[in-house]
Amino acid sequence: MGVRRLEGSNGGYYASRRRTLARLSPLRYHRWWATKAPSDWGYMTAKYIFITGGVVSSVGKGITTAAIGRLLKARNVPVVIQKLDPYLNVDPGTMSPYQHGEVYVTADGAETDLDLGHYERFLDQDLTRASSVTTGQIYQAVISRERRGDYLGRTIQPIPHVTNEIKERIRGIGRDSGAEVVILEVGGTVGDIEGQPFLEAIRQMRNEEGRHDTVAIHVTLLPYISTTGELKTKPTQHSVRELRSVGIQPDIIVCRSDKPISAEIRDKISLFCDVEPRAVIPLLTMPSIYEVPLVLEEAGLGDYVCDRLNISPTSKDLDDWRTWVQRLKNPQRTVNVAVVGKYVELPDAYLSVKESLIHAAVDLNAAVNIHWLHSEDVDSASAGKLFSEIDGIVVPGGFGERGIEGKVQAARFARANGVPYLGLCLGLHVMTVEFARDHFGSDDANSTEFNPETPYPVITLLDAQRRVVDKGGTMRLGGYDCRLVAGTRAHAAYGAGEVTERHRHRYEFNNEYRAELEAAGLVPSGTTPDGSLVEICEVRDHPWMVGSQFHPEFRSRPNRPHPLFAGFLAATVERSLARNGQAPVEPRARHAAAASSRASRARS
Repeated sequence: MGVRRLEGSNGGYYASRRRTLARLSPLRYHRWWATKAPSDWGYMTAKYIFITGGVVSSVGKGITTAAIGRLLKARNVPVVIQKLDPYLNVDPGTMSPYQHGEVYVTADGAETDLDLGHYERFLDQDLTRASSVTTGQIYQAVISRERRGDYLGRTIQPIPHVTNEIKERIRGIGRDSGAEVVILEVGGTVGDIEGQPFLEAIRQMRNEEGRHDTVAIHVTLLPYISTTGELKTKPTQHSVRELRSVGIQPDIIVCRSDKPISAEIRDKISLFCDVEPRAVIPLLTMPSIYEVPLVLEEAGLGDYVCDRLNISPTSKDLDDWRTWVQRLKNPQRTVNVAVVGKYVELPDAYLSVKESLIHAAVDLNAAVNIHWLHSEDVDSASAGKLFSEIDGIVVPGGFGERGIEGKVQAARFARANGVPYLGLCLGLHVMTVEFARDHFGSDDANSTEFNPETPYPVITLLDAQRRVVDKGGTMRLGGYDCRLVAGTRAHAAYGAGEVTERHRHRYEFNNEYRAELEAAGLVPSGTTPDGSLVEICEVRDHPWMVGSQFHPEFRSRPNRPHPLFAGFLAATVERSLARNGQAPVEPRARHAAAASSRASRARS
């Protein structure tokens, strides 16, 4: 549906008129146009779902948002999701993982919040940089406009200039995506001072759009008091009152809880927060985030949202999702995988890696038991004990020298003992460094990121990065094509000659060592189409030792695991069965995940 012309309207004329206004009178344009819904200019606009959170942070807004998107897609409603983050950073690309968790990279090269990963996985669709909006971006745009003189020397204020910019970003993603429904998640908690401009923009939009064109959903926590055995509703009442104080009355309240929510409690929330009883949606903490769409559907949220937005869905099909969740909950075997990183105290730093392992394991009717190992705890003396019960090793991406030797030791153990290994970005680098140290017989082989004076710089800075000064948004980012070499494990996993994968790095395999290391057994199995950069390496005559310069975890989906994760997990399951004296997986089953993924990608 998206943005479409109204019957009989002169939309082309009005679009031209709008551009003329913007050029000749920027102040009048920005103060007036952003207060008008596109329907005022002869266009129908998307409908909007605004999702806020209350009581505490990390209450589950991101999963709830993604799950609502899944419910609408199950009804064949075109959907796009946008995250409004209230921090002043332009994007999270320069933030520490301890501060922010994983930085998720979109196909068009935006460094975004990890919630966009949930959105893409639940929707099974690629999003763009328009789906990530921060306060930093908003203020940067407004100040840039002021510096150009677009406001004709007038005083620039949060209202209307900042709120108008926010509304234009929200309406813009609806226009450009062609979605029928835009779902907006507001980061942070209601009451945070930095989130006020976003809430004010939402208040204005609810007045400007049609009555059946917006829905406000508030996600809150019902704390459990163990001494009295009660769930308490007062924090939710106060949170709703805070939301009302800025002019937003929620239509739906999603109540997170660790204990079942009785009908009596739902009626109480309905009464005191002024919403319909069926609009109080219980959301019990679930063993898996993938169960959330099914829980919300059972609670009637999907139908209620469609009623409020006056949408008549053509179907309601969650059968595939339900089947996949049943396979997730009923594995036939369990494998042990070690993830060796330096941010393992916060697993959210490797969120997409964790989810990708789950996707690939489910496709093999297995569960994956992840052992989070800090790379600073791994050395030559401890490796044997740490990895004694491990079926596969993953070394994910990262930056900086801290913990790097532990990752090299993990790669050494995997190579020497035939343990399946998957290296992601930095994981490729340490795999290459370890192989080079063994080949050259010198521990001086290294990446110039960690030792600029190394005599064997097998990993070096990209030529395009040598003159880069700014840190934010300046890496090799987003989707790039990769040509696969026939006869390699990577080519067999993908079942294709060329693929597109997402990158986030500054350092690259040094081509000066390419021929020598390949002759020694480190095979470049994927390169850029012109052959100038190595994108995938693998160790010859090893069960599975593959490293990628890109981040395959950003393209894995439930029911459609990424081929490299699928190949890695297949080798891991086979090793687990062999260690436990069970029959090996048949070659056909071993590659089932990769084949399934290839077929799905061909159809999409």
